Amino acid sequence: MQERSRARLQALQILYQGDITGTSPMSILATGSYNAEDGEPSEFCRSLVEGTEEHAAEIDETIGRTSKHWTVSRMPVVDRNILRLATYEILHCDSIPVSVSINEAVEMAKTYGGDDSSRFVNGVLGRIAETLGQELDEDGADG
Repeated sequence: MQERSRARLQALQILYQGDITGTSPMSILATGSYNAEDGEPSEFCRSLVEGTEEHAAEIDETIGRTSKHWTVSRMPVVDRNILRLATYEILHCDSIPVSVSINEAVEMAKTYGGDDSSRFVNGVLGRIAETLGQELDEDGADG
C-alpha cells in the first residue's frame, strides 16, 4: 500500500474511533489511543486528522448541503468519516488533485463501507467537486 493511502486509512480509523467514542480525534492522537498495530501516524496522517477536526463544522455543512436525502448524522459512520476526510482534502489541500481525493475515498468505501457506499461516496464527493468548480469559476479563477 502506498504511504499516502496508508496514512489516509489510519486517519480514517482515528476519525471513526473519535466518532463512535465521542472523543476528539486530536486527543486520540495525543494520547496514543489509536490502534498501535498500525504504527506511529505519519505527518500526513496527523495533518489530515487535525485539518478534518479543525474544519469539522464547515465539512459537515458542505456534506449535508450536497448529499441528497441524507443528513450527516444519519449516514453510516464509515461513510460519514470517509466523506469528512475526502471533503477536507478537496476543500483545504490544494496540492492534492481532487480526483485523487475522490478515488482514494471511493476505494476506502469499497473496502470498508456497505454495498452501496462507494456509489454514495462518489456521488456526494462529485457534487462537492462540481460545486467547488462552479464557485471558482464565479470568482474568476481558473477552473
